[in-house]
Amino acid sequence: MNRRDAIRRVAAASAAIALPAWAQSSRIVLGQSAAFSGPAAQLGIQMNKGAKIFFDQLNASGGVNGQTVELRTLDDGYEPDRCKANTEKLIRDDVFALLGYVGTPTCVAALPLVNDARIPFFGPFTGAEVLRDPFSKWVFHLRASYYDETGLIVKQLTSLGLKKIAVFYQDDAYGKAGLEGVKRALKPLGLEPVALGTVQRNTVDVAKAVAEIAPTAPDAVVQISAYKSCAAFIREARKAGYGGTFFNVSFVGTQALADELGKEGRGIMVSQVMPFPFSTTTPISREYLDAVAKAGPDAQPNYSSMEGYLSAKVFTPRRPQPVSGGAGQRAGVDPERQLRRLPCRLQPQGPRRLEFRRGVHAHRGRQGPSLSDRAVRRPKEQP
Repeated sequence: MNRRDAIRRVAAASAAIALPAWAQSSRIVLGQSAAFSGPAAQLGIQMNKGAKIFFDQLNASGGVNGQTVELRTLDDGYEPDRCKANTEKLIRDDVFALLGYVGTPTCVAALPLVNDARIPFFGPFTGAEVLRDPFSKWVFHLRASYYDETGLIVKQLTSLGLKKIAVFYQDDAYGKAGLEGVKRALKPLGLEPVALGTVQRNTVDVAKAVAEIAPTAPDAVVQISAYKSCAAFIREARKAGYGGTFFNVSFVGTQALADELGKEGRGIMVSQVMPFPFSTTTPISREYLDAVAKAGPDAQPNYSSMEGYLSAKVFTPRRPQPVSGGAGQRAGVDPERQLRRLPCRLQPQGPRRLEFRRGVHAHRGRQGPSLSDRAVRRPKEQP
């Protein structure tokens, strides 16, 4: 049975809010393209681990109406062309949905294919505005936008009197989205970045960026890149005599950055848009930590894994309903009309409200990290 036939079957079922039971008789197959090799590999590896932890335990408890969930993965190395080819393959293979893609340039490469194939694209690991505007009914966001995230970073820094802000950013769609967010946040304050420095994706050639930023002696440097290049910039900037503040957006890969820097990571700040993954004070964090513990010694809690876990959890219906009726019933039903039967107005436990309805497939209620969501990096990623 293919995905479109499965959606038609949903039309013949009750109007219960439930994930359509697409399967090859006993499996619901999802697809993920992400970096599993190269300088950004830990982003894809940890995102996938979190999702796998949830799906493995779901399958062990009976799956969704007896159907197991399989997450097929393809390595794109954080490169758009490879992601596009992977997405074309996954669509040809007729997976039910795409989940947990990692990175702005890669997601941007996949987006036209998603819209053309009319396939759900759930929980992309990016906050770029280009994935949100213009609105696509096929894209479901779990995380806050980079505009929201960088806006609150600027608010935090300027409230502390740190107004000379430089930006170190990846020279692609991701870095430019973050840079635009910083500029938008500074403009109402009559400010602009005092210096800019770039790095190419999947490289650590930061010498030019350091030479452009360090001499201006900014109060703080907002970093919009992945963990290896950000770590390289921090080390080289300090060697050049810079002693100010480094503030990273959440995509950096918090645990990976901490691992890269070790003791040199003391005082490095990272904004966060996911629940704190080390505490048992909230129900979702307790659930996540319990799941990680059951997954064995290879699984360790971190923000990227938490994001993968939540993407899988939110994607899965809370109260699955059986799907009845044959594939031929009500043939010709427009699959776009049935998209509304995907997870709708999902509200996980805790204050982070998610709402998926017509025209709004996004993180609602809190559109980004509050000031309490910033994390001061220390070894072992313990704020």
